Amino acid sequence: MSKYKGKLNRQFPAKISTTAFTSIYILHLMDKYGKMYGQKILDTINQQMGTRWKPSRGMVYPLLREMEEEGYLKAWWDEPDKRSIRYYRLTEEGAEHLEKMKIKYKSSFREARKIVDTAIEEIYDGQI
Repeated sequence: MSKYKGKLNRQFPAKISTTAFTSIYILHLMDKYGKMYGQKILDTINQQMGTRWKPSRGMVYPLLREMEEEGYLKAWWDEPDKRSIRYYRLTEEGAEHLEKMKIKYKSSFREARKIVDTAIEEIYDGQI
């Protein structure tokens, strides 16, 4: 496996970017749980996904700022003077955007599942 070290590591499958996938998931969490802050989002994903998928802080925090700028999230500081915890909540525009993204990427998710299921069937001869 070491011969792959240092090679470009793309998220599988390539039809949906890691950024789009993470954006959909963040908006979904906001829709499901209401207000959240960055670390809570990371902790929730960790809890749900375990070691299977873990977006980096360097991806999540810039996405939160970008989604705030686009009007998909409303943000505020818990203690404005300290600027320690920044909460986010989904806006109406964000909920509409989430629904559009779910429609746009639904076939990509299905394709990815089919690709993985086929690979498992072929590689492991149905033994998993």
